[in-house]
Amino acid sequence: MDEKHTRILYSYFRSSAAYRVRIALHLKGLTYETRAVHLTKNGGENWLPEYLSVNPQGFVPTFVDNGNVIIQSLAIIEYLDEAYTSSPLLPDTAINRASCRALSHIISCDVHPLNNLRVMSYLTDKLSCSQEFMAQWYCKWINEGLKAFEIQLRKRKTDTPYCCGNQPSMADICLIPQLYNARRFHCDLSPYPVITEIEHTCNEHNAFMAAAPERQPDTPPDE
Repeated sequence: MDEKHTRILYSYFRSSAAYRVRIALHLKGLTYETRAVHLTKNGGENWLPEYLSVNPQGFVPTFVDNGNVIIQSLAIIEYLDEAYTSSPLLPDTAINRASCRALSHIISCDVHPLNNLRVMSYLTDKLSCSQEFMAQWYCKWINEGLKAFEIQLRKRKTDTPYCCGNQPSMADICLIPQLYNARRFHCDLSPYPVITEIEHTCNEHNAFMAAAPERQPDTPPDE
C-alpha cells in the first residue's frame, strides 16, 4: 500500500505512550498498520538510523497519516481528535477540555517521565540500583500522581463512568496504560477507589481491550 495513503503507527507493545495512541485509534474506529520498534532488543531498535530518520528523538510512538509524520503521544491524540471528529476525545466546553487536559498531563508530564524506560534503565545500568529500589521508585511517583488524580476526580459535580463524562476521553487514555504498569510493579492501588472503578469500566470497553499490550502483534508469546 502507498504509504502516503495509509496510517502507520510505530509502536512497542509495552510502551505506555504507544498504548495511549492505540486506544485513541481504536476509539476513533481507525485502521492502521503497526510497525514494531523493540526498545530493548539489540540495544534498542529505536536508536537505529532508519528509525531516527522518522523520529529524531528515538521515542515511540510515531504516527504517520497520509505521509505526515507526528511525534509525541498527546500531540498525536489531539491530532486524531481534530482530523477525525467522530467519537470526540475531549469534552465539549472550554473549561471541561482544560480539566481533561490537566488530568492527562498529571500522567503524561508528571508521572510517566520519571518512570519511563530511559530513566529505569539509567537507574539500573548506570547507578546500579537494586530491584527493590526500582520498585520503590516506581511506586512513589505513581502514588504522587494518582493521589492528585483521585482528588481531582472526586471534585467532579456528578459521578460518571469515565474520567470526564459518559464517554472515554484523553484522560482515560492516559490513565489506563499507567495503571497497567503500576500493576506490573505491584503498586498498591487500594487508596484510589474512583480511579480503579474507572479502570474496570475502561478495561471492559472494546477499544481499550484491543489496544492492550498482550494483544499487539509484537507481543512475545510468553507475555
